[in-house]
Amino acid sequence: MITNERIAAYIESLEMELSDYLREIESKALAEYVPIIKKPTRSLLRFLLRLHQPKEILEVGTAVAFSALLMSEYMPATSHITTIEKVPKRIAEAKENIKEQGKEQKITLLEGDAADILASLAKEGKSYDMIFMDAAKGQYPHFLPDILAMLPKGGLLVSDNVLQDGDIVESRYAVTRRNRTIHFRMREYLYTLTHTEGLDTIVLPIGDGVTLSTKL
Repeated sequence: MITNERIAAYIESLEMELSDYLREIESKALAEYVPIIKKPTRSLLRFLLRLHQPKEILEVGTAVAFSALLMSEYMPATSHITTIEKVPKRIAEAKENIKEQGKEQKITLLEGDAADILASLAKEGKSYDMIFMDAAKGQYPHFLPDILAMLPKGGLLVSDNVLQDGDIVESRYAVTRRNRTIHFRMREYLYTLTHTEGLDTIVLPIGDGVTLSTKL
């Protein structure tokens, strides 16, 4: 927890309830240890979607389609989500969840390695008004060049899980050995976001840390 736990708990108590089908997906995901976005991140996405009104949304990291379905509830009626996932078991569950809600026309699931798919989309000249990065944290720096190539002026990049439960502020030697590479790459990612000319970024200590970046 990044913020005071009592304050965080109080803020979470004020947040809107999930729809019944999203609550079912959430319960199943948590029981099976599938990572899904935290409550504060849900509220932030809802607010940003209503404020920014994106027409084309790209999500990197579908998992079981919880966040894609959540975003579909608050995006404009004419908007579309493209989401990427490579794990076969999660692809199958995501497809089922999307189909059950009749969202096949609103959500397109691309199957495969995100690095390859992003490179292909960028090469095709695709453009997305809002991009939600929620994949393997150690890969964020590798994805970023293609992500920025597809982000138009005024576009919004939302990156989740950037503070690693607070570990990001620790020395790399205070982090467990198996997490040091991710720790290094996430620090690299945050530095790049906050020091890239033509990009304005804010780091928010909510959930597991979220950055908002807009192209100037």
